[in-house]
Amino acid sequence: MSTTDATTAASRDVVRAALARLPRVDLGVRETPFEPLPRLTAALGGPRLHIKRDDLAGGPLGGNKTRMLEFVLAKAVAAGATAVVGGSAAQSNYSRQLAAGCARLGLHCHLVLRVIREGDEHPQGSLLLDYLYGATVQLVGDDRAAQTRRLAELADELTAAGEVVYAAPQASEDDKVLHAAAYVSGAVELLDQAAAAGVSLSHLYVSSLDTTHAGLLLGLRASGSDLVVRAISPNERAIFPDRTIEQEVSRLVEGAAQLLDLPVRVSALDVETSTSHVGERYGVLTTDGVEALGLFARTEAIVLDPVYSAKAAAALIADVRSGVLDPGDTVVFWHTGGLPALFAYADAIGPLVARPADPARR
Repeated sequence: MSTTDATTAASRDVVRAALARLPRVDLGVRETPFEPLPRLTAALGGPRLHIKRDDLAGGPLGGNKTRMLEFVLAKAVAAGATAVVGGSAAQSNYSRQLAAGCARLGLHCHLVLRVIREGDEHPQGSLLLDYLYGATVQLVGDDRAAQTRRLAELADELTAAGEVVYAAPQASEDDKVLHAAAYVSGAVELLDQAAAAGVSLSHLYVSSLDTTHAGLLLGLRASGSDLVVRAISPNERAIFPDRTIEQEVSRLVEGAAQLLDLPVRVSALDVETSTSHVGERYGVLTTDGVEALGLFARTEAIVLDPVYSAKAAAALIADVRSGVLDPGDTVVFWHTGGLPALFAYADAIGPLVARPADPARR
């Protein structure tokens, strides 16, 4: 082991010790696979591509949010919570995993979910799983401010009824820093796996608005890694009324660094976030995202979701084709999960990816 490798390994030990001080519940998150993608690499003509399978965190229908919820729900349990209130879009990856986590821990899960597409009210995809996990679900229109108000009202109603309520996002922004801290662990895990495989990574592509991105940045920099992180936002750039996405990521890095007592500072200028692949708006399919879905599936049997990971994959593919990435680079694609949402988009995706039968083989 070189002096540099030894120093980096020692830094990862410090980060692991800091994370070990945080309360955590077991939601089934184990070390997720780090694998090469040789057929996708060949199809694109380089660079060397790998994947981090956080779609498998917490089981085959889990995803990256389960890694976060092990820390967040630990706080809820410690506070004696009996009910958890949260919500996002009707096909939310986070809300689905929140409902699953609550089911495992015996907490009552109450979700207020936005209907952002025609048909979102039907119990399919992630929404179907919310119901199966026993969540109480209220559907509202596509108005984030109104949703936040309803979440606050719901928390008050449940408290008045005798529940001890824990407010998860989007009901509260209090524990976003814990979400970021959880992804510090993911960064250390990746570096351990790459070192064990003898792989020297140059770039990381991930679908993230803020917390996943912030945690990865903090974990990498605290471990002495200069791996380039390119986050592909699923949301429009004006998502925060009083700050940029980059400022929010920087704020979360600072908060998580303080929580973990890690001497790392990241300014907004150090944050690279792209909104070029959002498309019309959050939750709407894009042509290049659907192409990425098909390419990953047909070359590596990797299934992406249309709202998050497919758009990050589209950015990766575009950067390969445009020469932003060199054939000599070594890239890891961080699969954040969200697979169940794919089935809620079946009517739109199916005609675009289905191949007609070959008449000669009938």
